[in-house]
Amino acid sequence: MNAIEVQGICKSYKNYRLSDVTFQVPKGYITGLIGPNGAGKSTIIKAIMGLVKPDQGSIQVLGHGAEQGEGRYKQEIGYISDESIYYDWLSMEQMKKIIAPFYPAWDETAFQRYMELFELPLRKKIKDCSKGMKMKYAIAIALSHNPALLIMDEPTAGLDPVFRRELLELLAEYILDDQKTILFSTHVTTDLDRIADYVTFLNRGQLIFSDTKDGVLERYVLVKGGKELLDNDVRREFVGVRETGIGFEALSADRGGTVSMFGDSVMYQQPSLEDIMYFTVKEARLRV
Repeated sequence: MNAIEVQGICKSYKNYRLSDVTFQVPKGYITGLIGPNGAGKSTIIKAIMGLVKPDQGSIQVLGHGAEQGEGRYKQEIGYISDESIYYDWLSMEQMKKIIAPFYPAWDETAFQRYMELFELPLRKKIKDCSKGMKMKYAIAIALSHNPALLIMDEPTAGLDPVFRRELLELLAEYILDDQKTILFSTHVTTDLDRIADYVTFLNRGQLIFSDTKDGVLERYVLVKGGKELLDNDVRREFVGVRETGIGFEALSADRGGTVSMFGDSVMYQQPSLEDIMYFTVKEARLRV
């Protein structure tokens, strides 16, 4: 079963278009939604949340049609934004008292545990909190009603490296029962290298790929070699090329074909998700 099914979504704005995007978020796993700023990640999330109506296509969330204005499924969604969505003049305790009644499954014991774990003072006003504290508070709120689906939009923004690692461990524990799902949207891919099971990559409103993380990393390869090996035919085989003073570095989406072409005349490395995004986005900009 898929927690989310996005089918043929199109959405046009004045200077932007999301074009025929189709992907699934499998239940019980962590799916990373990656892409540069302006790629379409936030539009997709808003459509999943029922806040944006697509021009075409359909979205199923936890078995419910998001496009039908059906709101009950939102009880099972925990949402974490990179921006504070709370009333700044209230304390964290006061804000919690406003939010908690909206969720029948609210777990006050869990909330208190997260607040203690994150070292957040209940009486502190939200306006006096750092960005990192606000993000920790949003995480505590989202997890305290035991959502089946956790949607995170740039959740590690403003967090120190220690807590970022602790958060990733917390998320890995959260999905251990195979009944919970995480959609993790970010343009900083190092966190996904550690915890993602699936990756969906958007650029300029287009779907580049949606696959298992391991499948993506096995398919792509980084190539480093001398400039004498580059010609127009070779360049066309790559996703993107970066020339240096002594050679080139390039990304290929066909590991087997690239090895057959170059043999032992170049060096091969496994790319990171950041490498894949960098070369893909850079090449798309050069073609404009």
